[in-house]
Amino acid sequence: MSNTTPTPQAGTAGAPDYAAIKQRQQAGWASGDFAVIGVTLQPVGESLAEAADIRANEDVIDIAAGNGNATLAAARRFARVVSTDYVPALLDKGRARAGAEGLAVTFRVADAEALPFADASFDAALSTFGVMFTPDHRRAASEMLRVLRPGGRIGMANWTPDGFIGQLFKTIGTYVPPPPGVVSPARWGEEAYVRDLFGQAAEQMHSQRKVFHFRYASAHHWVQVFRDYYGPVHKAFAALDAAGAEALEQELFALLERLNTAGTDSLVVPGEYLEVIVDKRRS
Repeated sequence: MSNTTPTPQAGTAGAPDYAAIKQRQQAGWASGDFAVIGVTLQPVGESLAEAADIRANEDVIDIAAGNGNATLAAARRFARVVSTDYVPALLDKGRARAGAEGLAVTFRVADAEALPFADASFDAALSTFGVMFTPDHRRAASEMLRVLRPGGRIGMANWTPDGFIGQLFKTIGTYVPPPPGVVSPARWGEEAYVRDLFGQAAEQMHSQRKVFHFRYASAHHWVQVFRDYYGPVHKAFAALDAAGAEALEQELFALLERLNTAGTDSLVVPGEYLEVIVDKRRS
């Protein structure tokens, strides 16, 4: 697929029904309890806040924040943070975490493709494995740029297509195909694709491939946790009959065991992601 292939726009012939897709996604992320897994990803939020050079007294928005990993990282650096997501229950988890640390954060239910903020409201926009799941990539990228002040920074952490989570998506897709016409979220893990999404509005872009290690007791343990709590996996199993669920489970075991670097005593699976910093043009 070409990196310059435009995302179809809703309302055009053959275009995906983004509103319907988004409703299903929202229900998926609200199922299970993503926060159980989300808290394990906190190191990624800290790394991103450093890469984006988040500073005290800056206005920062965390978009598709989930339970608030980048939110907390920015607030710990004394920025003024607005944490947004379209799943209220996840924001509640982030609010509880911020409260436990005594961090002042504003939480707001918001759609990443239609942010309820004025143009040029923020110095920096962050997203860890969040915006990449929007169905309309170009609209999401446009919104991130719109709410940034000239010279502002966008910081993102996105799973790569060939990394563990990218392979997980492909495996699930053979059992529960994605809606026709929707571009894979893992495209956000391709530097050229992200560069094309932000286009001429970006003064410069820096990216680096990094690794988050998934650490669990075993492949069975990982599958059980993700089947119970991670929306995409939870919904995939729920959509399958018993035979399909068993087949998917066995494929996931095989994937995990092939990527496991810890031997037979536990599970450590490297999950590659792309850390991207985009500087918006000053004029």
